[in-house]
Amino acid sequence: MKSTGRKGVKSMAKKTYNEKLNFCGDMPKIEDITDLKSIERFGGTRMLIAPPLEYDEVMRKVPPGKVITSDRIRSYLAKKHGADFTCQLTAGIFINIAANASEERGADKIPYWRTLKKDGELNEKYPGGTEAQKALLEEEGHEIVKKGKRYFVKDYEEKLFVII
Repeated sequence: MKSTGRKGVKSMAKKTYNEKLNFCGDMPKIEDITDLKSIERFGGTRMLIAPPLEYDEVMRKVPPGKVITSDRIRSYLAKKHGADFTCQLTAGIFINIAANASEERGADKIPYWRTLKKDGELNEKYPGGTEAQKALLEEEGHEIVKKGKRYFVKDYEEKLFVII
């Protein structure tokens, strides 16, 4: 820890994305959900919180010309761990950590740009924003369409990668 200059107050150095990616803590873990609205919305009581590395592992497998959506990754991980569903909030955070860690490394990059949000939408939080993701997807032959201020891969359903 280093001093912030204020008496008795210390701060931690900011973690790199790769440090965040490799931190597993007590994950994976399954939380039992008791809130009836959440149970109805997500279709069960067992919610998985998977570590960032598991999202990275799936994203790494998507080949050129194919895409995957965050909700498909979440479903795959829930099934893999015997849960009913996966936490949406941590999934979004961990997918972004995987993307930024990849850029941070420079070498051994994962093709994070092939991971789309629900409904085939591009992710504005990826390195370089939607413009960079759009360019990388177009290089691989995908057609990008703009709807309002948002971008989508046209006919993304036809190009979905099936996780095995």
